[in-house]
Amino acid sequence: MSAVSALSASLGAALAQESPEAQPEAAAEPAEEAAPRPFGFEDVAAMARDLAANPYEYRDAELVGSFGNLTYDQYRGIRFRRDRDPWAGSRDFALDLLPPGAIFHEPVDIALVDEGVVIPVRFDPHMFDFDPVQFPDGVDYETLGNMGWSGFRLRAPLNRPDVMDEIAVFQGASYFRAVARGTLYGLSARGLAIGTGSAEGEEFPLFRGFWIHKPGSQDRSVLVHALLDSRSVSGAFEFRITPGAETVFDTRVSLFPRRDMRNAGIAPLTSMYWFGPTDRSRVDDYRPAVHDSDGLQMLTGSEQRLWRVLSGHSTLQVSAFMDNDPLGFGLAQRARDFESYKDAEARYEKRPSAWIAPQDEWGKGTVTLIEIPVENEFNDNIVSFWQPADTLAKGNRYDFNYILTFAAEVPDSAPISRVLETMSGQAINNPNGRTYIVDFDLGLFGSDDPVPQLRASAGRIGHSYLLRLPEQGRMRLAFEYLPEGAKLADLSAVLNGPNGPLSETWIARWTRE
Repeated sequence: MSAVSALSASLGAALAQESPEAQPEAAAEPAEEAAPRPFGFEDVAAMARDLAANPYEYRDAELVGSFGNLTYDQYRGIRFRRDRDPWAGSRDFALDLLPPGAIFHEPVDIALVDEGVVIPVRFDPHMFDFDPVQFPDGVDYETLGNMGWSGFRLRAPLNRPDVMDEIAVFQGASYFRAVARGTLYGLSARGLAIGTGSAEGEEFPLFRGFWIHKPGSQDRSVLVHALLDSRSVSGAFEFRITPGAETVFDTRVSLFPRRDMRNAGIAPLTSMYWFGPTDRSRVDDYRPAVHDSDGLQMLTGSEQRLWRVLSGHSTLQVSAFMDNDPLGFGLAQRARDFESYKDAEARYEKRPSAWIAPQDEWGKGTVTLIEIPVENEFNDNIVSFWQPADTLAKGNRYDFNYILTFAAEVPDSAPISRVLETMSGQAINNPNGRTYIVDFDLGLFGSDDPVPQLRASAGRIGHSYLLRLPEQGRMRLAFEYLPEGAKLADLSAVLNGPNGPLSETWIARWTRE
């Protein structure tokens, strides 16, 4: 049996549990049987294990008719009909199924799960409205066939009780995005990253099947199971999604490698950084900053808090922060006022942060940050993930459990001063030097000034000083960095008190352009 046939058989076994109304009437009184076991995570894990035992086979769909050769505007002109919502009538959640087209050509199987029973949702182009402005010749439904869904979108009354706002969307490879109350779509999460930033090139796993559980009348979460597949690995995923001021994904993952994997990225996040106050001079733009995230925040296994400010570079940069059993990491957007961006359309100040909190021991590895050069704001170029130190060996099962939170602020309320802003420019009277300004939150410092501790991995730190800015609520650290022939350096600073750090550790990477 081929891998595709094996997958079809596995999916078919799960999807064959049609609702009782769909079953043919029995000719005779059936013998009483035990109720079938409700569909759950281990069913998807069994499918992933079976897939991994066979060679990978890529699935693709030929996009024809009104789904073929679409422009961006044409694709946006295809909208799911609200009257076809499988959960129509619910006041708590709504579900949109998403069409193929444009860059979305890998078919995705979707099934609903109602009280443990799996009900497949067959692709039907009649579930969509086609904007007549974008499709003036109408739609020939007879030619559209079964090209498969491209994903789905969840809705809930997030900001107003009478409006079903988008809260999350799963579409494209293993990407998904979410928003919290008062935020707009920004950075994305992924099921898995493989070979990101490597010389061999990146491999993009696909979510090829979803099982979306119908919420009960008292449920405040939506349960989603997903099947991931790629050349190197298959996997089972469970997401329990709870929207609100913080939109939380309680996540469970089981991976089954097809080969030994040394480049797997667990719990990856993907964002965009073009420029900001650290590198403003290299871009001719009216806005002070353009980014979905401005830093990588980390909470190490030893409870050290780190803030790695993002920067634009002319070459690919890979940073790896070694750790053992990390407590959390994520990409954050800390600049939260309109004046930081002055963009009335993109509203970057409303982009959410995302935080990964492992719920079990992940052992030794690195929180890895990839920064890719870009020349505009239209491509994601920032990736972070956990990379295990040990190889994920072929034939084994690997489990990871974590909570992924989308929110305006990272959910870490420890009483420690945090970096508010980082700025940089050419040093005064020294064309070969660089001045850095790092503003910390002043609120947690007493009357005694902390002692700054600064380091540079290459070159040296020059003159430095602290300045209180009480009206702005900031403690400003300023210093000069002198490269002295270096081409790359990692800089760090922390403000210490008599008993240890009073601030998180600020980290930045300087590169010679």
